[in-house]
Amino acid sequence: MRLRKFCIAVGLAMLATAIAAEPLRPDQASFRALYKELVETNTTQSAGSCSLAAERMAARLKAAGYPDRDLHLFSVPAYPKDGGLVAVLPGSDSGAKAILLLAHLDVVEAKREDWQRDPFRLVEENGLFYGRGTTDDKTQAAIWTDSLIRLRQEGIRPLRTVKMALTCGEEGGRFNGAQWLAENRRDLIDAAFALNEGGWGTLDEDGKPQSLAIEAGEKTYEDYRLEVTNPGGHSSRPVKDNAITRLARALIRVESYQFPIQFVDANRAFFGGLAKQLAKKGDVETAQQMTRMVADANDVTDAEAVAAKDPSWNATLRTTCVATMLDGGHARNALPQRAGANINCRIFPGVSASDVQQRLATLIDDPAVTISTLRAPEKTGPAPPLTPQVVGPAEKLMGEMWPGVPVLPILQAGATDGRFLNEVGIPTYGIDGSFTDRALNNIHGLNEHAGVDSLYKDRDFLYQLIKIYSAATPGS
Repeated sequence: MRLRKFCIAVGLAMLATAIAAEPLRPDQASFRALYKELVETNTTQSAGSCSLAAERMAARLKAAGYPDRDLHLFSVPAYPKDGGLVAVLPGSDSGAKAILLLAHLDVVEAKREDWQRDPFRLVEENGLFYGRGTTDDKTQAAIWTDSLIRLRQEGIRPLRTVKMALTCGEEGGRFNGAQWLAENRRDLIDAAFALNEGGWGTLDEDGKPQSLAIEAGEKTYEDYRLEVTNPGGHSSRPVKDNAITRLARALIRVESYQFPIQFVDANRAFFGGLAKQLAKKGDVETAQQMTRMVADANDVTDAEAVAAKDPSWNATLRTTCVATMLDGGHARNALPQRAGANINCRIFPGVSASDVQQRLATLIDDPAVTISTLRAPEKTGPAPPLTPQVVGPAEKLMGEMWPGVPVLPILQAGATDGRFLNEVGIPTYGIDGSFTDRALNNIHGLNEHAGVDSLYKDRDFLYQLIKIYSAATPGS
């Protein structure tokens, strides 16, 4: 009797599980296979190949009916594994500028011994997909590729040409495909605007959608090396001219400085929308401060008060520079001959890296402290405007698919490959319908993951948005 009851209980549990887990639609199953192939293609700099991932996506597009003339695999001889793909679905109106779908194929390094699961195998577990790149950025790369396949399969010929660029090097490395395309093959990716990563939605502590974002602008990443050299000597005969001490004074001066607050469309709209949310939650003081500073860009008092309340708010309002690495000295019993530090700066759109370097030199005011960049400074393009032609359709569709969830434009404090496109005049926006938890789904960290249901809904959202954008007449 006990055995019979046990078997019945197990059977009922299995039946309930089968009923709860809805089967995938055929198109979702095809997408999952594509996503799995992309996640399981190692694209780390140390052991992977973006070129292989690009070739596999090109093969899928070709199987869907794309001719060779619309599939452009690219690489440079020095870095054959860091290649990418540009795919084109021609539009019916030759006078209408294209839209561009941008995503990066490369991922951050992941050591198998550190992960609970194999980082290069797609694992579906408890409503989550696990694996390196499941969120950053193979989600969007898979959705873009899948969207081009769906458009072809449905026989849709859009008004605007739809282009897709899958590139390598966003996570750092030897060769950046987006930068190379912008500088060498602008004709291949030329577009009225581009869609990119950086605009994820956020979940609250209960796992419910809290807000959606439209990223319109980002900061530029730059590292500066501060260094002091000195003849040194015996530690029993200390002198005032000490390399470590001089460096320490320089670091204190950098730390005590705040770059001026600045506004663009994105952070102005963000704080305007956030003020309304905070007012509803009862934080009237902060809401009023935000409202006043948005209305008057010269309202430094309220802006500084807001910036001081949250490091994320501060990061979207100004250039920031912070010491991140330190080295110095050569022996415990000797005066230091060298001391150095890395200053990591996130530079506000439109501010040049050379201007920031000059500001650091002025602050430090010590000729013994040399300041150099660790690489050639990147150009800093303007933040793209929040044009109704781009923002309007996204907000409308988000409202239909996630009713009641507020949409907030943001200025991204981090950096993506969108900066290279903005610099050459292709306004680039981070628009995404996926949601991340408080830890950003552990992107760049251990056990990176993405919500299964969130991914499938994001896929449908972005596909519908592409159809809306590509069917729109210029200026509408």
